[in-house]
Amino acid sequence: MRRPLVAGNWKMHGTRASVAELIKGLRLLALPTGVEVAVFPPCLYINQVMTGLDGKAIAVGAQNCAVEPMQGALTGEIASSQLADAGCTLVLVGHSERRQILGESDELLSRKFAAAQSCGLTPVLCIGETLAQREAGKTLEVVGRQLGSVIEELGVGAFARAVIAYEPVWAIGTGLTATPEQAQEVHAAIRAQLQAENAEVARGVRILYGGSVKAANAVELFGMPDIDGGLIGGASLNADEFGAICRAAGN
Repeated sequence: MRRPLVAGNWKMHGTRASVAELIKGLRLLALPTGVEVAVFPPCLYINQVMTGLDGKAIAVGAQNCAVEPMQGALTGEIASSQLADAGCTLVLVGHSERRQILGESDELLSRKFAAAQSCGLTPVLCIGETLAQREAGKTLEVVGRQLGSVIEELGVGAFARAVIAYEPVWAIGTGLTATPEQAQEVHAAIRAQLQAENAEVARGVRILYGGSVKAANAVELFGMPDIDGGLIGGASLNADEFGAICRAAGN
């Protein structure tokens, strides 16, 4: 039985004051015991969040890592070894904003994925199609290629220690959400692609849905057989809304 995971990606949001408020709200939440909960604050605030959530069953992850796992001369980047040292347990790899806006390639992301794992972090690999790709009927082809590039580089066994997040680019921050059926179709295809390589890995890997998830649509989405939780954007900046989504995953 896969344990659901609800992860809040705070993106480039927060000040010391607003992060303190959010921590206060998160500490008050009654979280379901059967659900793993994590937050991904901006790197500047990881230490503040780590300290503020001490003793609360919420894991802390990073939104990005360098291609090199260890410290070195790479100005402005943060190594996975440094994230692990700071207490992070997870790291996002390949979020669509980094693929689209910063031009991160599949090859580069495979290196980040490997760097994270080499330092004991769990990579959360984000994959998904644009609206143009969906309208052209290329959703499964695009998602399959993004997933396949990591399998090709690192082997399917790498996903025994990873999480996958399916995030249709057209649904991120737009208010549009894939229907539960649309999301389930893609999640099932992702699992089938892994299954073709290794049935045990396919059964065990958690596949999250991301893309305008709110308390109002979470129950239906999380009710689908291959959806194992959510990667939550804007709604994770509101502790009460985030708590309601976590509870939906526990139903």
